[in-house]
Parts: sequence; C-alpha cells; structure tokens
Amino acid sequence: MKISSSKILSVALSLALLGTIALAEGPRMAGPAHEDGFFGEHSLEFFADVLNLSDAQQAQIKQIMHSSKSTLEPLFQQEMQNRKAMMQLAMSGTFDEAKAQALAQQASQAHVQLEVEHARTISQAYQVLTADQKTKLAQFMAKRELRMQEHMQEHMQQKPDSE
Repeated sequence: MKISSSKILSVALSLALLGTIALAEGPRMAGPAHEDGFFGEHSLEFFADVLNLSDAQQAQIKQIMHSSKSTLEPLFQQEMQNRKAMMQLAMSGTFDEAKAQALAQQASQAHVQLEVEHARTISQAYQVLTADQKTKLAQFMAKRELRMQEHMQEHMQQKPDSE
C-alpha cells in the first residue's frame, strides 16, 4: 500500500505537535490515549527538543491548543460515551441492530468533527514553526513512517499460531 506524502506529513505534524498539545492540555484531556500518558510531559519535551521550539513558539502553540480545548473536550467525551453505549448494547444479551446503527452513526459524526477540529488546530500550530523546523519535522516523520512500515511488514509476514 502506497501512502501519499501529504498524508505522511499530516501524520508527522500530528505526532510532532502532540507533545506541544500536552503542554497546553496537561493530563486532563479525555480519552484512553490521554489516560495512559501518551500525551505526557515526556512527549512534549521530546518534540520540543527535536524541533527546538522557542519559548515564544511554545507559548503561541499553547494558546492555540487552549483555544481549541472548548471544542475538542466535548467531542472526546461524546466519543467515549458512544463507545460505552455500544459496549453496553453488545453485552446486553439482546442485540438491537437499529440501535447499534444509530450509535455507530453518532460515533461517526463525532469522530468526523473531532478530526476536523484536530486538523484545524494542528494547521494553526504548524504555522508557528519555522521553515527549518518544518523540514526537521518532515524528516523525523519520514523516518518514523519507514519504521512503522517495516514493523507492519514483519507483522504481516509472521505465521499465525496453529489452531
């Protein structure tokens, strides 16, 4: 499967700015990835070091993330509520397909809104980076993408356990 360079750059930017998001949001962001520390202080320090963000850049990005918080938090919470409701339905003993469809539709709409707002926020934060930082980010993400592809190839080549 071939991945477009714009998609790689988008993923790269997202990952690079996650650490900066952590600076603005801290550990209070909703969602399982946030609860397990994926967006913790270590990530922030790592990406701030990789990109050599100035204090002014960190402050600008922190403000951008703070501004998006009021939009992102309810969407994260809605996603979590939808997941919980779907699991409750699945484990209820009586599966209701119409209800599952409705829950899936709600989850889909919330996810789309979340992705759009997330992309908007990352785009704004990306504009704070210098040309050199954007180049560093692209190089970092290209290397990361290569490692991910190698890992996926190794995983796909492994034989499943015999039954």
